[in-house]
Amino acid sequence: MTSDMYRFKTKPYAHQQEAWDTCKDKDEYALFMEMGTGKSKVIIDNIAWLYDKGKIDSVVIVAPKGAYLNWSTKEIPEHMPEHVLAHVAVWAAQPRKKDKEALDKLRQSSLDLRILIINVEAFSTAKGYKFVDKFLTSCMSTMMIVDESTTIKNPSARRTKNLIKLGNMTRYRRILTGEPVTRSPLDLYTQLQFLNSAILGFSSYYSFRNRYAVMIDQKLGMRSFKKIVGYQRLTELSSAIGDYSYRCLKDQCLDLPAKTYQYRYVTLTPEQKKLYNQVSDFAIGDFEGEVISASNALVQLLRLHQITCGNYTSDSGEYVSLPNNRIQELVDVLDEAPSKVIIWATYINDLMHIKEAIFKKYGAESMVMYYGGINPKERPENIKRFQEDPDCRFFVGNPQTGGMGITLTAANTVVYYSNSHNLEHRLQSEDRAHRIGQTKNVNYVDLVCPGTIDEKIIKALRSKKQVASTVMNEQWRDWLGPVRN
Repeated sequence: MTSDMYRFKTKPYAHQQEAWDTCKDKDEYALFMEMGTGKSKVIIDNIAWLYDKGKIDSVVIVAPKGAYLNWSTKEIPEHMPEHVLAHVAVWAAQPRKKDKEALDKLRQSSLDLRILIINVEAFSTAKGYKFVDKFLTSCMSTMMIVDESTTIKNPSARRTKNLIKLGNMTRYRRILTGEPVTRSPLDLYTQLQFLNSAILGFSSYYSFRNRYAVMIDQKLGMRSFKKIVGYQRLTELSSAIGDYSYRCLKDQCLDLPAKTYQYRYVTLTPEQKKLYNQVSDFAIGDFEGEVISASNALVQLLRLHQITCGNYTSDSGEYVSLPNNRIQELVDVLDEAPSKVIIWATYINDLMHIKEAIFKKYGAESMVMYYGGINPKERPENIKRFQEDPDCRFFVGNPQTGGMGITLTAANTVVYYSNSHNLEHRLQSEDRAHRIGQTKNVNYVDLVCPGTIDEKIIKALRSKKQVASTVMNEQWRDWLGPVRN
């Protein structure tokens, strides 16, 4: 079969056609396609192409919890050619009767094309590992795909080791992500190890690190350790992976509307200000004269951030709700918004306060929720309702759960009630609305208490910096310092 004989179910954009042409016959390949450029369609057409040529009889799609169901409910039904008779089953640790039957059927070799969809977190468990192992053993030629492959960037993580081991049992391997480097170039190592250990040519992560990281000796008490202070030979690294990857940025390939950003300032209440200063003074006093780690600084940073959002957890674990102006500012923004709105919040207490305020002002039918407490089976329906129901105006979610793999183009206003300090969560969640299918400019609104840690987090994220590394590279006292007035 030649390329011109393949019939797409949905017409590709020019950059999708180019990506497909580049990767379709490769044994291993990385699609580093920015969020919103349609990499899922590219890989589904890649699956169909290899199936049509008799190269594969089965597929394993691995994705984060917040995104893996999207493959079965949206991407495969929308883009898989009609002539491909695919049997799709979604793994669950405790599947319902219908799902169990689908999983049991998946092991039948008589099926035309078998597709197993499983969340990446399952590879940390013996049950998930054993199921995939047995499935692969029953297949003749398999393609394994890791969606949002930065989820396996940690070389010491159990799921990373298990995925690499199982990946070696497959004929074709793909990784998909918009941004393969979220912390440092070292993020690339395990992602490319999954594809093929020969790509980089290093026998261990440490030899890879020693080649591309600049390190110095540092002492902490009686201990000494290597500290990374920079990176080197990045042109060499880029060249090494060039033949195995396709890079695509939105501003290079799509005529998407613009992004705009604005702050909405929120004044601290006297109660918030008093507690903020107390916690800040305690943190600075506690760290004075000590060698402070990023993790220790972040603990205090998050406590201060919670206070700006109107929440506080005491040392004893008791939750305290503080008087604050944040909810009212949110309601003002929602009143001004001309159409549907996405609202992201980091803390569960924030989500509950937002839910209560929206129910009170706009009614229960005006919103859907999307966070860890929502049953995974309900999440696709919530997305569908938000996208299609004109009475459903608000999508309220947590970026960690809802920031990956979903499309929310019905909205062109995105409000960050509270920001995660994780840069990847910010970038991923921004592009739920700014992607293929969006026809309007997307306005991003950050609620921020001026002069506080709240403002510093937002500035770091907007500059595409990781908060943890920024805290250590700058004066941590400036980050943890109080607003005294």
